[in-house]
Amino acid sequence: MKLIGENLNIMSKKYGKALKEKDAKTLQELAVQQAEAGMDWIDLNIGPAGKTGEELMTWLVPVVHEVVDLPLALDTSNIKAIEAGLKAHKKGRPLINSIMVRPERMDALLPLAAQYDADFVGLLWGPEGMPRDENERGALCAELVFKATGEFGIAPERIYIDPIQTPVNVQQIQILSVLEFMKMFQDIALGCRSTIGLSNVSNGPPEHLRSILNQVMVVLLKRHGLYSAIVDCFDTMLHEVARGKYPELEALVCKVEDGEPIDMGSLSKQEADYVKTAKVILGHNLYSDSWLEI
Repeated sequence: MKLIGENLNIMSKKYGKALKEKDAKTLQELAVQQAEAGMDWIDLNIGPAGKTGEELMTWLVPVVHEVVDLPLALDTSNIKAIEAGLKAHKKGRPLINSIMVRPERMDALLPLAAQYDADFVGLLWGPEGMPRDENERGALCAELVFKATGEFGIAPERIYIDPIQTPVNVQQIQILSVLEFMKMFQDIALGCRSTIGLSNVSNGPPEHLRSILNQVMVVLLKRHGLYSAIVDCFDTMLHEVARGKYPELEALVCKVEDGEPIDMGSLSKQEADYVKTAKVILGHNLYSDSWLEI
């Protein structure tokens, strides 16, 4: 599985401050850490950046590329900043993160993806907001892919569809909808790739529970063909799980999804924690912050 490092983010206390102050050293140290952690892209999340985005992205892309050769994901709602990043990007193929399935966003950003030969994340957020179920996700996906490939000649393999991950403590039903969408994804968008903002599943639960939620979620998504994910570059265990180094843990999670009986008394603590977490994510048990203690 391909991994996109999420940590260079305006919302981070440390790195947000570095972005605002144009502290190149701190941002370059993070870029090197992400490369050493095995990330395939580095996401540059500068937020809306309404007044400063164009200037900031023009400065930031070369600063990061001074120390790493990884392609960059340009993450902002500021269209001019996206184009500035595309112009400045010289190493590998850039990734636009993201293009929502809204006419004004598609009409502005798909031409840029075509002009600069960029990959892009297609975020399944439509004119009415969050899709209600897997069928609405499918319809939005088909609309975006048809427009990108048909009108702009963008190859399917350059399109990364993001079905939108939701927090487990708020919308368990939406998690099931995403998994159902992933099962039918290749039938809807043949040749396209998939991605997801993985850490959103643990957005809200206590910090010490976030890692295992992310790890179990990536197993479930990977089982249904997830190609890439936007992840915490510092979670080494997550990277190893995503890349198939714990097949026995994956097998247990799959058993939970399939409804197979599991002898909890025969499991190690780590295995039991994965089973309990899978049951919470899949809605077999109601969410609570104490699910691992039960």
